[in-house]
Amino acid sequence: MFDKKADTRVPINDLIARRWSGRAFDPRRRVDQKDIMALVEAARWAPSCYGEQPWRYLVCDKHINQSAWDKAFACLAEGNQIWARDAPVLILANADGIWSRNGKPNRWGQYDTGAASMNLCIQATDLDMMVHQMGGFDADKARELFIIPEQYMPMAMMAIGYQLPLNKIKVEIKEREMADRYRKPLSENFFNGAWGEPLFK
Repeated sequence: MFDKKADTRVPINDLIARRWSGRAFDPRRRVDQKDIMALVEAARWAPSCYGEQPWRYLVCDKHINQSAWDKAFACLAEGNQIWARDAPVLILANADGIWSRNGKPNRWGQYDTGAASMNLCIQATDLDMMVHQMGGFDADKARELFIIPEQYMPMAMMAIGYQLPLNKIKVEIKEREMADRYRKPLSENFFNGAWGEPLFK
């Protein structure tokens, strides 16, 4: 992958700094099953409230199950379909909204599923793969096509694969792919003991 390492105020873990959401996937490179196993194993070891592990992931590998991949692709917003069509793997992250321990609503299920998804992304970076998480998909259509039980909330679709060589990236997405990465300054999101009081200025 070409380097889009984050420009951080202080040094941080290299995998976190290198992780980014690319769009230019190489359609000719499949993801090996052992690497998919590594991705979901990383997600499995994420922290969760009471160890509930409320995440459920639907893995759709174009080279193993074209029909499942087609269903996942059909759920994507048109703008995402333009580039996600080249991703060999689409994964739908779902969060359980009910505690298995008592049948009551679990308001931490979505939070924990996000943590598991981040573990998956970091593992993908370590394997020189890209993950692009998308909110732009039809959750109701996904629920219908994959027969997802009501207590599970489809949270995000993830496109996974390898980056296309720079000289082969299409003009229409090259500008976005090469654009500088941006994050708000620390002062806007991290507070020092009182709301709105910057932790670092």
